[in-house]
Amino acid sequence: MACMKNCDEWKPFIIMIAIDFAFAIVNILLKKVLDEGMDHLVLVTFRLSIATIFLAPIAYFWERKNRPKLTFRILCYLFLSAILGASLTQYFFLLGIQNTSATFACAFVNMVPMLTFLMALPFGMETVNLKCNSGKAKVIGTLVCIAGAAVLTLYKGMPLFHSSPAMAHAIDHAIKLSSRKKAQRWTIGSVALVIGTLLWSSWFLVQSNIGKRFPCQYSSTAIMSFFGAIQSAILSLCTVRNLSVWVLKGKIQIATVLFAGIIGSGFCYVGMSWCVKKRGPVFTAAFSPLVQIMAAMIDVPILHEQLHLGSLLGSILVIMGLYILLWGKKKEMQNRITKLAQEVEEIKEQEPQLPVITVSCDSRCS
Repeated sequence: MACMKNCDEWKPFIIMIAIDFAFAIVNILLKKVLDEGMDHLVLVTFRLSIATIFLAPIAYFWERKNRPKLTFRILCYLFLSAILGASLTQYFFLLGIQNTSATFACAFVNMVPMLTFLMALPFGMETVNLKCNSGKAKVIGTLVCIAGAAVLTLYKGMPLFHSSPAMAHAIDHAIKLSSRKKAQRWTIGSVALVIGTLLWSSWFLVQSNIGKRFPCQYSSTAIMSFFGAIQSAILSLCTVRNLSVWVLKGKIQIATVLFAGIIGSGFCYVGMSWCVKKRGPVFTAAFSPLVQIMAAMIDVPILHEQLHLGSLLGSILVIMGLYILLWGKKKEMQNRITKLAQEVEEIKEQEPQLPVITVSCDSRCS
């Protein structure tokens, strides 16, 4: 029993780490096809459509016996969830990548835990008691995550790996070319990333409400992906009139769409919805910084991307802040369980004892 309890406690951690690793691969593939000229709205539409086709039969057969009634109110929540967590978030995030850089965009994503934490406070979904160590840890962890994201964004530092002269010359040439366009597009990209980060943080709060009203991860994710595909398709048709952009070109684009749809928008969203239901929105959002760290671990040895001192220091701060924040969340849950157990014991002690009635039978009675 103790072993099973420990496994249940570690399941959300293991699932979120696996999700972040999958997201890191998805982001690398997305960056590659965007550099090849694939339209980002078309990419989002294909990704969500494939996720819907993949999840719909699983949701129907797996959850048909215990699925609650799908009311109009729940559909409205799922439609809103698709706007916040699927169509518009991915649109603004990819728009930000195109107009700034992948590192800059990931640094904004690292702000999601802090924004989710701050947004959850007014709704009572998160509380901070600075008199307790758990409350102090949550605040300190959030601030350390912000510091790590700031270092990743503002400080580049020296390169940690030496590249060949030819590769260094090519990188310098690319930087000079990009810097000419950066002045014109940086503002648009920054605004898009701010909006995308706010939407992504809001999705965790909406998903927490959906998990209570409609606790079926496969069904809710399939419906959300369906709504998101329709939303992104309409947005794409309104902004891009050239129908040739809808044609997938090459094996990389096909593989990216399939992997991003089945894994990125399928299993990953199901896993995140389950973690939000089990541990809350802040716990789930706190793992977002690991995506950039895992992407860097893939970029450097496989794609031969350069790693700088600022990225390393910022990643260390992010990991420290994440650990402190999660420790505070775990300590808070333990305190709540202990307090609840004490209240149950007090109620049992205060319950009035029933009087014991003794009945004597007289031998003279017939």
